[in-house]
Amino acid sequence: MAAPIRVLIVDDSSLARAMLRSIFEDDGGFQVVAEAGNGRDAVIQAQRLRPDLITMDLEMPVMGGLDAIEEIMGVKAVPILVVSSVADAQKAYTAVARGAIEVVSKPGVSASDIADFVDKARLVASIPVITHVRIRRVSPDTADAPRSPQSLTPQSLTPQSLAPQSSAPVTAAGASGAERVVAIAASTGGPQALAHILGRLSPGFASPIVIAQHIADGFAPGLVDWLASITRLPVRLGRAGESLTPGVVYLSPSEHNMTVSKFRRIDLSPRQPGQVYRPSCDALLTSVAQACGRQAMGLILTGMGSDGVSGMEAIRAAGGMTLAQDEASSVIFGMNAIAIEKGWVQRVLPLDALADLLAGLPRLPVGGVP
Repeated sequence: MAAPIRVLIVDDSSLARAMLRSIFEDDGGFQVVAEAGNGRDAVIQAQRLRPDLITMDLEMPVMGGLDAIEEIMGVKAVPILVVSSVADAQKAYTAVARGAIEVVSKPGVSASDIADFVDKARLVASIPVITHVRIRRVSPDTADAPRSPQSLTPQSLTPQSLAPQSSAPVTAAGASGAERVVAIAASTGGPQALAHILGRLSPGFASPIVIAQHIADGFAPGLVDWLASITRLPVRLGRAGESLTPGVVYLSPSEHNMTVSKFRRIDLSPRQPGQVYRPSCDALLTSVAQACGRQAMGLILTGMGSDGVSGMEAIRAAGGMTLAQDEASSVIFGMNAIAIEKGWVQRVLPLDALADLLAGLPRLPVGGVP
């Protein structure tokens, strides 16, 4: 029998802590080793107990969750699952930048909500994390040095670290690029990867970018705000009937499946009953394949499961370009690994190389292998 996952629950609300404790204990696969009512106590308990997982609230007295995450990840890293309210959505993704693995809303009382939460907690606890030094600015002597896979972990993602390190602007202006549509599929670890890629693109990027990122309901606006604070491209939630504009990033709301019509307008459709992945990556990528054909570019990033694999197949079959994030820079080498194994991916690249390729998109032949 596998050893239980040892959990530290951090929340200033005793009721919230009791609820999470009850969920973990009822599951039987977790052991709550301690509770903390503020970030300072969480740091002490994490160092003393070395738990397998920390659930972290953000708004707390004495020390907030953001500072606690940074301290914990700087001393002895532990997988951290942010459990917060929708009102803290933007701050939650700042927590991801400081080292948290994933963000979820506080679970409801329904069996499906509890099951989803437990599955997410179990997944996050299984992800290896590394201890890191405090964030510092890159010096001129090291700005052009190659990055190791570890430097692509969530804690390295800040507006400063994501900006292009070269004095020459990263640009993708060009008539041929304007004909393309870039469709991105992402799940666990996706916000970090998206921030890294989008943060290296400059205004004037010549293609619209549409994204399906698996996310808890209500948190998509916070992710939009966080990404907008990092990239120089405009980022917005997809709205039904909106025409795609080159250089604009459109994120699918989780409450709907976002697709692209043959007129290159956004459509939003209700989620399907029992839909596991929210929003659907397959729905978005397949629609882009149908609407754009050889002018479609599909990019599948880190994440658990297989959502997006069929969409990559559709783009490849339509003659479009298909790319995937490599294993070394992925938090979870899952959906991208399956797409690669199936043969739907033309190139497998680390995050820096993906950003550089997107920047040079107008120079690439439509549908060609980069």
